[in-house]
Amino acid sequence: MAKSSSPDRQGRRDRRDREPSEFAETTLSVDRVTRVVKGGRRMRFRAIVVIGNRKGKVGLGTGKANEVQAAVQKATKAAKRAMIKVPITKGTIPHDIDVKFKAAKLRLMPASEGTGIIAGGPLRVILDHAGVRNVLAKRFGTKNTLVNAQAGILALKRIKPLNAAHQAAEDKVNTPKEAMVVKSITKEQIVEGNLVVKPASAKAPTSTPPAAAPKPEEKKV
Repeated sequence: MAKSSSPDRQGRRDRRDREPSEFAETTLSVDRVTRVVKGGRRMRFRAIVVIGNRKGKVGLGTGKANEVQAAVQKATKAAKRAMIKVPITKGTIPHDIDVKFKAAKLRLMPASEGTGIIAGGPLRVILDHAGVRNVLAKRFGTKNTLVNAQAGILALKRIKPLNAAHQAAEDKVNTPKEAMVVKSITKEQIVEGNLVVKPASAKAPTSTPPAAAPKPEEKKV
């Protein structure tokens, strides 16, 4: 009787036959965290994962578990549930953006073709997975990986499409302001230091002559 293949070997073959996923996955960090409970300290692992398709979709997730592999799997599922869409114009972002999140401050600026991703830390990984090819970024404040990653996702959320950004800029420029009108005056309009401007259309009131008194009647003799 021929022996059947073991389930482990079948599982390995199935993994080989799977198609590659459209999302790229990167683990930013795996840290050991502790929680103080009644019986002592509870030690677990926390994983931070970034996934994206490099076509405008990116997500960030965190997961905690007693094992590293389980924590990474939890973080990956959380990142897939928290995917966002990033508007990209000619390989860069449409406009500048400034973000402050907790102790992190970020500034993103669009760049011309060939510049590349000028950023560091987790922000570079997030921009790369989002599909941004040219961008200038600067980080201020904390160096915490999780806080900077969350600030980067928040900045990408606040980016508006090109049409909306142009409309906002035009509305800001075309804000109605009070027009300055220059008028000519004469010496007669200045009285003791006070300027009295008379409308041009107004006409001077015409003075009517007083009515003539009636003549006394002459008596006939």
